[in-house]
Amino acid sequence: MKSILASSVLLAALAASAANPIFDGWYADPQIRRYGDTYWVFPTYSQAFEEQTFLDVFSSKDLKSWTKHARAVDAKDFGWVRGAMWAPDAHEKDGKYYVFFSANDAYPVGRKRCDGEPQKEPGLAQYGGIGVAVADRPEGPYRDLIGKPLIDRFWNAAQPIDQYVFQYKGDWYMVYGGWGRCNLVKLAPDFKSLQPLEDGKMWRDMTPKDYVEGSVMFERKGRWYFMYSAGGWTQDNYRVNYSVSDSPFGPWAFKGQVLASQKPLATGAGHHSVICVPGTDDWYICYHRRPIPTQSPHHRVTCLDRMYFDEKGDILPVRMTE
Repeated sequence: MKSILASSVLLAALAASAANPIFDGWYADPQIRRYGDTYWVFPTYSQAFEEQTFLDVFSSKDLKSWTKHARAVDAKDFGWVRGAMWAPDAHEKDGKYYVFFSANDAYPVGRKRCDGEPQKEPGLAQYGGIGVAVADRPEGPYRDLIGKPLIDRFWNAAQPIDQYVFQYKGDWYMVYGGWGRCNLVKLAPDFKSLQPLEDGKMWRDMTPKDYVEGSVMFERKGRWYFMYSAGGWTQDNYRVNYSVSDSPFGPWAFKGQVLASQKPLATGAGHHSVICVPGTDDWYICYHRRPIPTQSPHHRVTCLDRMYFDEKGDILPVRMTE
């Protein structure tokens, strides 16, 4: 136990001394996980949607030096994916490794931002949704778990993107959504389908104040935190807000903003994930930001900074570091 705690304290010290961005290249929407003694970051390859046809993965023992595992998830292995692969969310379960991801920037029939049938043909702004990939190793290669999107329909006017999977009392749930709407669903144990929620419904509207996209759900000291991105992803007003509850099902109390543009360093900070160093109460936020100056909305980099809580359990504003 002492060796684990000492190792965790050392990792926290190393992370605090790491430089941002944590690795080279244009990457966004990072999901950070820890498998065994290794940290993994699963980001979006930040380019035009037509070029977003794969997901690279990065690994590190110390949150400082990172190894790139190229094309761990590749569109060529998913018959329905044409591009716009983004927002990966990774999990380990029963010795297998899973990556949930969004693809094709799907629109319903009629191309209106409302509920409706999905389009028939895969393609950008056509048929798509939330996919599930599985592998025997965290670095892949990943293969298609079910041969189609897990979620392709539009319910409660939520676009099927930006999923975040979490476990509660032995069951697996997902919050997801874009276009300013967010849904909660329950996953089957094999991740191949959805199951009814406790009230018998398949979808529950979970949209908190100022929600746009990029859901994150976690528990700390018996309190649940629902973090998400607000504003426009190409704009300076992109930011991270959060709400709190005693349960992952709400009701949620809006708390405010914790991460936003900090000029002259960077703008457009958001779409993040969080992690706690095992054996400690040291929390980190992994997020993307747009360096100043920048020439493109796709010029986003992945960063890691400490995330602190006050004595009441509220999240303090995050200070970006270089």
